[in-house]
Amino acid sequence: MQSKAKTVGAYLKDQSPERRRVLQAIRKVILANLDRDFEEGMQYGMIGYYVPHRVFPPGYHCDPRQPLPFVALAAQKNYYSLYMMGLYVGTEEEAAFRKAWAATGKKLDMGKCCVRFKSLDDLPLELIGHQIARETAQSHIRRYQESLPAARPRPAQPGSKTPKPGRKPRLRNR
Repeated sequence: MQSKAKTVGAYLKDQSPERRRVLQAIRKVILANLDRDFEEGMQYGMIGYYVPHRVFPPGYHCDPRQPLPFVALAAQKNYYSLYMMGLYVGTEEEAAFRKAWAATGKKLDMGKCCVRFKSLDDLPLELIGHQIARETAQSHIRRYQESLPAARPRPAQPGSKTPKPGRKPRLRNR
């Protein structure tokens, strides 16, 4: 559920004391390990850590008015979410993170880049700090640019027909 808070302080103030304690503990780890070129603020109704436009003027391709997201932290209705864009599905970073998490003995509930947890005890804070410290704003920008569709050739989809050289593709009537 997205917050309407305009500042991190207002977001934290809107939380119950227990939720505020959890968010502040994670926030402390993030800030202690964050590269100096990232900034903290509200983004998409969550506490966001992002590459500001002064460092990366194009911003986020989905909405160039937004700075490039790196990490986001939110209190949801029944759990907390920690979005770590550097772990987006299929990266070597993601595989290493999953392996390191497994070594902690804690259960991992993770989607494409979202780690969900119900309490602070469910989260290996040292691993979170280590993962955040591994990436600088510049390395995040580089990886982001390499992941954009225009930056990589698209393989043909199974079952798709490619026209023979010298032939125009047929268009279907609608």
